[in-house]
Parts: sequence; structure tokens; C-alpha cells
Amino acid sequence: MRMAELVMGVVMGIFSLYLMWKSAELPIGWIPGEGPGGGAWPFWLALGMLLCCITIVIRWAKRLTPQSRSKEVYMDARAFRLFLLNAGALAAMIGLFHIVGAYGAIPLFLIFYLRYMGRHSWRLTGTFAAVTPVLMFLFFEIALQKTLPKGFTDPWFEPIFAFFY
Repeated sequence: MRMAELVMGVVMGIFSLYLMWKSAELPIGWIPGEGPGGGAWPFWLALGMLLCCITIVIRWAKRLTPQSRSKEVYMDARAFRLFLLNAGALAAMIGLFHIVGAYGAIPLFLIFYLRYMGRHSWRLTGTFAAVTPVLMFLFFEIALQKTLPKGFTDPWFEPIFAFFY
């Protein structure tokens, strides 16, 4: 577990730098009359990810996390099982995007992750699974006017767009 934490912190940090470099090919500042440039969101999100990676490596070096104090060199059986469950859940969510769209796949992922992986209550799980897609819709589709995949549910959104436009 000790080495896995360091490797992931470093690899994701390098990936963050790459994303910052690629997004800086587009304008990342404010464009008068238009708003943020095309690279602004990816750049600043990648910078946030880089800061998190730096924090992971620092916490690893100071041995502040249980993983950094572990005697396991890489991953024990439990950690590997959790990794496979997380990777499988993310792959399923991404695979569902073209079928049920982002607004169907993300609540299903949240239900699995919060209820079955995190063992949270149905009340918390249901709240997050219901509120998250609504907030995402308002943020991406209405505020930013960026369309997310809707899959077969696309016609269900026409009355909402008619209301706002």
C-alpha cells in the first residue's frame, strides 16, 4: 500500500501537468464579451488535481496516512478488490453514458458508490443521487450552455429547454 500511494500521487501529478500544458494551448484567461477561454476549466481543474497530488506525496513522505505506514509494499488483497470494484463501477458509468446519458449514469454510479461501497443511508444516497444530476443540468446545460450526453432520454429534456429558451 505504501508504494501504491506514492506511485499514484506521482503518476497523477505528471498527468495533471500534461493536462495543464494541453489546455494552455487554448485561451485560459477571460475573453472580454465571451467569458472564460476554452482552456480555462481544464487548466484550473488540472491545477487543482496537481495540488492534491502534491499533498498526497507530502502526506506520504511524512507518513500521515495509514497507507504510508503500511507494511504492504504495493497492495493487499482487500485494496486490490476495492480497486477492481472502483474501476469496474467507473467503466460501467462511462459505458452507460451513451445509453442512459450522463443524467442517468451518474445517479446510478452514486447509488452504487454511496450505498454499497460507502454503506451510507438510503436517505443520503437518494438525496445525492437526485440532487446531483439536477445541479449538473443547471450548471452545464443552462449556465454554461454545454450539452452533456443524454442517451435515449434526450426527448425528455425538450420541455425543459423550451422553458429556458
